[in-house]
Amino acid sequence: MKRLLPLLLLLLCSLAAWSQTSTESATTPQSPETAQSPTPSQPSSSGERLFFPKDWYYGWAEFDLAPPHNEIDPNLCAADAGSPQFGGKNAPCSAFARYQLAGSLELRPFGRTIARRLMIFYEPNFLFGKNLPQTLYTWSWSGIGMEVGWGVAADLPKHFQFRYTNHPTIVLFGSRDQPLGGAWLGSNGPWGQYNTIGVRKYFGTRREGTD
Repeated sequence: MKRLLPLLLLLLCSLAAWSQTSTESATTPQSPETAQSPTPSQPSSSGERLFFPKDWYYGWAEFDLAPPHNEIDPNLCAADAGSPQFGGKNAPCSAFARYQLAGSLELRPFGRTIARRLMIFYEPNFLFGKNLPQTLYTWSWSGIGMEVGWGVAADLPKHFQFRYTNHPTIVLFGSRDQPLGGAWLGSNGPWGQYNTIGVRKYFGTRREGTD
């Protein structure tokens, strides 16, 4: 249950953002010019609450389906995991994903002072499926694991951003949380464990939908 809490948090925040957007669209009249040419809101510290301002969270959630013969490979099993030497269709190392549920959540809890430049981000990625390349293709929702990255960031002048990112090894679910036969490559997952310190540069203007 504890491993599902990040997913529930992401879904709840997405629903809250959708609800807030729908309410604002229904209660705020728009002129034809405004409706046709939306402009991104400009951040401002004037009049904002110190803690949890109106725009203190932002995120997205995405569901992906990988068609047969295009399975997502989290690098837990060898590419030939379905060969006869590993058990063929009954090979235990079938951690090739059919479904992917990913998301990103950014939290900016401060609305004023220099602290308003700080951000906490969380980026989970859930994988589900039971497949063997060239051997077994199913529509199973068998849980594989959760890859996740999280960290802190600080906005800098000129649209730069300082970022610290932590990426632990993949968290495996259920029966996949153990060695899975001779084709098992280990539990590090697609990227393994790492920490990075970096600088991101934002540029351009993001196009918004007109509906």
